[in-house]
Amino acid sequence: MKAYETHESSENYLESILMLSMDHHVVRSIDIANMLGFSKPSVSVAMKHLREEGQISVDQNGYIRLTKAGMEIARSTYEKHVLITNVLVELGVNAYTAGQDACRIEHVLSPESFTKIKESYLSSHNGKSDAIKAIEDFEKSYKTSDPE
Repeated sequence: MKAYETHESSENYLESILMLSMDHHVVRSIDIANMLGFSKPSVSVAMKHLREEGQISVDQNGYIRLTKAGMEIARSTYEKHVLITNVLVELGVNAYTAGQDACRIEHVLSPESFTKIKESYLSSHNGKSDAIKAIEDFEKSYKTSDPE
Protein backbone atom coordinates (compact mmCIF):
# COMPACT_ATOMS: atom_id res chain seq x y z
CA MET A 1 0.00 0.00 0.00
CA LYS A 2 1.35 3.43 -0.93
CA ALA A 3 1.81 6.10 1.75
CA TYR A 4 -1.01 8.20 0.30
CA GLU A 5 -3.57 5.40 0.34
CA THR A 6 -6.11 5.05 3.10
CA HIS A 7 -9.00 2.67 3.25
CA GLU A 8 -11.72 3.57 0.79
CA SER A 9 -14.50 2.91 3.29
CA SER A 10 -12.90 5.21 5.87
CA GLU A 11 -12.54 7.93 3.25
CA ASN A 12 -16.21 7.51 2.28
CA TYR A 13 -17.37 7.79 5.88
CA LEU A 14 -15.20 10.83 6.59
CA GLU A 15 -16.32 12.49 3.34
CA SER A 16 -19.95 11.83 4.29
CA ILE A 17 -19.43 13.36 7.74
CA LEU A 18 -17.95 16.45 6.09
CA MET A 19 -20.80 16.74 3.58
CA LEU A 20 -23.43 16.31 6.29
CA SER A 21 -21.61 18.83 8.50
CA MET A 22 -21.63 21.35 5.66
CA ASP A 23 -25.40 20.92 5.32
CA HIS A 24 -26.56 20.35 8.91
CA HIS A 25 -23.66 21.20 11.25
CA VAL A 26 -24.59 18.28 13.53
CA VAL A 27 -24.09 14.71 12.40
CA ARG A 28 -25.32 11.48 13.97
CA SER A 29 -24.76 7.87 12.95
CA ILE A 30 -28.32 7.62 11.66
CA ASP A 31 -27.65 10.55 9.29
CA ILE A 32 -24.65 8.72 7.86
CA ALA A 33 -26.61 5.47 7.58
CA ASN A 34 -29.41 7.26 5.71
CA MET A 35 -27.00 9.07 3.40
CA LEU A 36 -25.00 5.99 2.47
CA GLY A 37 -27.84 3.46 2.61
CA PHE A 38 -26.05 1.35 5.23
CA SER A 39 -27.48 -0.24 8.37
CA LYS A 40 -27.08 1.60 11.66
CA PRO A 41 -25.04 -1.29 13.16
CA SER A 42 -22.61 -1.15 10.20
CA VAL A 43 -22.18 2.58 10.65
CA SER A 44 -21.67 2.15 14.40
CA VAL A 45 -18.83 -0.31 13.78
CA ALA A 46 -17.23 2.11 11.30
CA MET A 47 -17.59 5.03 13.73
CA LYS A 48 -15.89 2.98 16.44
CA HIS A 49 -12.99 2.32 14.07
CA LEU A 50 -12.72 5.99 13.08
CA ARG A 51 -12.83 7.01 16.75
CA GLU A 52 -10.05 4.54 17.58
CA GLU A 53 -8.02 5.93 14.66
CA GLY A 54 -8.41 9.45 16.06
CA GLN A 55 -10.32 10.72 13.01
CA ILE A 56 -13.62 11.52 14.74
CA SER A 57 -15.03 12.08 18.19
CA VAL A 58 -18.53 11.34 19.41
CA ASP A 59 -19.97 13.43 22.24
CA GLN A 60 -22.39 12.33 24.96
CA ASN A 61 -25.34 13.24 22.71
CA GLY A 62 -24.07 11.05 19.88
CA TYR A 63 -22.97 13.94 17.69
CA ILE A 64 -20.02 13.13 15.49
CA ARG A 65 -17.23 15.63 14.78
CA LEU A 66 -14.14 15.32 12.67
CA THR A 67 -10.74 15.72 14.30
CA LYS A 68 -8.01 17.62 12.45
CA ALA A 69 -6.73 14.33 11.05
CA GLY A 70 -10.23 13.30 9.98
CA MET A 71 -10.89 16.71 8.43
CA GLU A 72 -7.70 16.48 6.39
CA ILE A 73 -8.75 13.15 4.86
CA ALA A 74 -12.38 14.21 4.41
CA ARG A 75 -11.45 17.49 2.75
CA SER A 76 -8.98 15.83 0.40
CA THR A 77 -11.47 13.15 -0.60
CA TYR A 78 -14.35 15.59 -1.08
CA GLU A 79 -12.21 18.05 -3.04
CA LYS A 80 -11.18 15.23 -5.40
CA HIS A 81 -14.79 14.17 -5.75
CA VAL A 82 -16.05 17.66 -6.58
CA LEU A 83 -13.24 18.54 -8.96
CA ILE A 84 -13.29 15.22 -10.84
CA THR A 85 -17.08 15.43 -11.14
CA ASN A 86 -16.78 18.95 -12.59
CA VAL A 87 -14.09 17.90 -15.07
CA LEU A 88 -16.15 14.94 -16.28
CA VAL A 89 -19.30 17.05 -16.64
CA GLU A 90 -17.36 19.60 -18.68
CA LEU A 91 -16.19 16.75 -20.92
CA GLY A 92 -19.83 15.88 -21.60
CA VAL A 93 -20.52 13.14 -19.06
CA ASN A 94 -23.96 13.45 -17.45
CA ALA A 95 -23.83 14.71 -13.87
CA TYR A 96 -25.05 11.48 -12.24
CA THR A 97 -22.52 9.29 -14.04
CA ALA A 98 -19.75 11.84 -13.42
CA GLY A 99 -20.50 11.80 -9.68
CA GLN A 100 -20.54 8.00 -9.55
CA ASP A 101 -17.27 7.75 -11.49
CA ALA A 102 -15.66 10.46 -9.36
CA CYS A 103 -16.59 8.49 -6.23
CA ARG A 104 -14.54 5.56 -7.49
CA ILE A 105 -11.65 7.57 -8.97
CA GLU A 106 -11.11 9.73 -5.85
CA HIS A 107 -9.83 6.73 -3.89
CA VAL A 108 -7.17 5.52 -6.32
CA LEU A 109 -5.80 8.79 -7.66
CA SER A 110 -2.28 9.66 -6.54
CA PRO A 111 -1.61 13.07 -5.01
CA GLU A 112 0.62 13.90 -7.97
CA SER A 113 -2.06 13.13 -10.54
CA PHE A 114 -4.72 15.00 -8.60
CA THR A 115 -2.48 18.05 -8.24
CA LYS A 116 -1.99 18.15 -12.03
CA ILE A 117 -5.72 17.73 -12.68
CA LYS A 118 -6.50 20.49 -10.18
CA GLU A 119 -3.88 22.83 -11.67
CA SER A 120 -5.25 22.24 -15.16
CA TYR A 121 -8.85 22.76 -14.04
CA LEU A 122 -8.05 25.95 -12.15
CA SER A 123 -5.93 27.37 -14.97
CA SER A 124 -8.86 26.93 -17.35
CA HIS A 125 -11.20 28.63 -14.84
CA ASN A 126 -9.13 31.72 -14.04
CA GLY A 127 -7.82 30.08 -10.87
CA LYS A 128 -11.29 29.80 -9.36
CA SER A 129 -13.62 27.03 -8.28
CA ASP A 130 -16.76 27.88 -6.34
CA ALA A 131 -16.94 24.33 -5.01
CA ILE A 132 -13.37 24.35 -3.71
CA LYS A 133 -13.90 27.79 -2.19
CA ALA A 134 -17.02 26.53 -0.39
CA ILE A 135 -15.02 23.63 1.08
CA GLU A 136 -12.21 25.96 2.16
CA ASP A 137 -14.65 28.45 3.72
CA PHE A 138 -16.42 25.69 5.63
CA GLU A 139 -13.14 24.22 6.85
CA LYS A 140 -12.09 27.61 8.24
CA SER A 141 -15.28 27.88 10.28
CA TYR A 142 -15.45 24.23 11.37
CA LYS A 143 -14.38 23.48 14.91
CA THR A 144 -12.63 20.15 14.96
CA SER A 145 -13.03 17.99 18.02
CA ASP A 146 -9.34 18.01 18.90
CA PRO A 147 -8.59 19.14 22.45
CA GLU A 148 -7.34 22.71 22.71
